[in-house]
Amino acid sequence: MEKIKLLLVDDQDLIRESLKIVLEMEEDFELVGVASNGQEAYDQAIKMRPDIILMDLNMPVMDGITATKLIKQSYSDVKIIILTTFQEVDYVKDALKNGAEAYLLKAIHPNDLASSIRLVNRGETLISQVLARQLLSSIPDEKAEETLNKKYGLSEREGDILKSIANGLSNKEISEKYYLTEGTVKNYVSRLYAKLDVTNRLDAINKIKGEK
Repeated sequence: MEKIKLLLVDDQDLIRESLKIVLEMEEDFELVGVASNGQEAYDQAIKMRPDIILMDLNMPVMDGITATKLIKQSYSDVKIIILTTFQEVDYVKDALKNGAEAYLLKAIHPNDLASSIRLVNRGETLISQVLARQLLSSIPDEKAEETLNKKYGLSEREGDILKSIANGLSNKEISEKYYLTEGTVKNYVSRLYAKLDVTNRLDAINKIKGEK
């Protein structure tokens, strides 16, 4: 079994040690390094070439957003999960715009964290449901939904999936909700992105809100 190589970045010793215990319990994970600030994260990312980096935001020397941007510029294949206590929408936008694949809160259950890591490793973009709902302050009413669907040529199912994305559901959760395979959901999402002329979930959500 090929393991998912992880780099853990957090400036708090207790958090780092706790996460190490959680991550090392998973048979398909391999913790290849730990770092206490963004500069160390950058150095270790280039040296260790992890598959996924769990990145804190507020750290000394170099913050997580800056580290994410620099790492992505030098090593675009690595996937970065922001794991933080900050729930401000602006942080989410900055993180995703600078290349992060996911933005999760440290209050996440260990089992959900492990599942999220696997989803991101398979190419998913994830946002904590609490934050996704803040990004989309209100779901459009039926008339607004119909107008939106017509404007972008969305089918009824694509409109349903767009709403699910706005509510922070992963592809797996959408597949379970509508009794579809994950592959089918991925195809719907790809067509949806093409019609909206976006490339990720944040831009799709902003499209609904009329943000450019």
